[in-house]
Amino acid sequence: MQDYYDSLETRPAAEREAELMAALPAQVAHAQRATAAYREILEGVDADKIRSRAALAKLPVTRKHELLERQQAQRASDPFGGFAAVVRGPAMPRIFASPGPIYEPDGSPRDYWRMGRALFAAGFRGGDLVHNSFSYHMTPGAFLMESGAHAVGCTVFPAGVGQTEQQLQAIAELRPTCYTGTPSFLRILVEKARESGSDIASLRKGLVGGEAFPPSLRDWFLEHGLHVYQSYATADLGLIAYETAAREGMLVDESVILEIVRPGTRDPVAPGEVGEVVVTTLNAAYPLIRFGTGDLSALLPGEDPTGRTNMRIKGWLGRADQTTKIRGMFVHPGQVADIARRFPEIVRARLVVSGEMANDVMTLKVETAASADGLGARIGDAVRDVTKLRADIQLVEPGTLPNDGKVIEDARSYK
Repeated sequence: MQDYYDSLETRPAAEREAELMAALPAQVAHAQRATAAYREILEGVDADKIRSRAALAKLPVTRKHELLERQQAQRASDPFGGFAAVVRGPAMPRIFASPGPIYEPDGSPRDYWRMGRALFAAGFRGGDLVHNSFSYHMTPGAFLMESGAHAVGCTVFPAGVGQTEQQLQAIAELRPTCYTGTPSFLRILVEKARESGSDIASLRKGLVGGEAFPPSLRDWFLEHGLHVYQSYATADLGLIAYETAAREGMLVDESVILEIVRPGTRDPVAPGEVGEVVVTTLNAAYPLIRFGTGDLSALLPGEDPTGRTNMRIKGWLGRADQTTKIRGMFVHPGQVADIARRFPEIVRARLVVSGEMANDVMTLKVETAASADGLGARIGDAVRDVTKLRADIQLVEPGTLPNDGKVIEDARSYK
């Protein structure tokens, strides 16, 4: 049995990086030329000079809320807010809607969202029947999995969501070997089958997404004869990362450039530090450049034990949007970053909000190796200048603050 989806998965890491960086200038130029949004966002950028991660890191991050705001402002003329590089017709077979609503174009290439790679790593093979329980209504989740399954050579039963009894009947009669959908719905199917005596023993493999997939649930599925792996994909970007048989983090897809940045900024963090997942896709139809997912993760060192050589991330570690209302004022992670940038002595900063509601106490904890003489007072002045609020300043040794990606910690009591 073939071990890898294609030769891209095992190419030398340096070769992969060189090929991604070689493709980057053309993608930036394409986004500038083919989309109104990036003509504005990347105005003045010389695409030919974006040939390294350092050069890429100087470009602005476009976060999901900004994409939504552009779409809302242009609903009458362009539901995609100027981000799509294709027009309705054969090149755009479908339009989808995600919560917001945010509208996403479908593209015409085979396996447009590149999910085949993740399904193959989860053990799906040609001839398998896939029971697909993602929703076929408005959102693209079902189509991500279906197009990937077709790329692998599978047949798909479009089960969708709900109607548990009918789904159990279909599984018992059609005998699918694979499941795609959320992990929570798969658990419901297994539990209902045990209660009703339905035969779903044919199911042996699964690829799940859309929700957290804790190890405890993974082990529960193993106890019931199901080898289930997780994928990390979004409607905007398609596949970002996926589990392999090693189950050591998640392997980054071959067709994206992934960065981990400090929440609220465009600045990459050190390897291993938790931050926001930012992705540049090589998708020509929807060429998102430095798209902030709003998800937290961190890079893992080393290569995957399966022999795949791409970088790995730890998986989903929470949400990056930590905007918090303090004494009637919204404070954003970007403001904390702005304060830290004013002082080269600051290694990292974390704003902690404590106390009870309506009696907030704001403390900025700052990692620094510098002398405390006057530094705390100057930082306090900067906090008032940026946020219009007063804060206690606490200087701590480098390496003291938790590595959890939090720039703002809300530790208030809500009782």
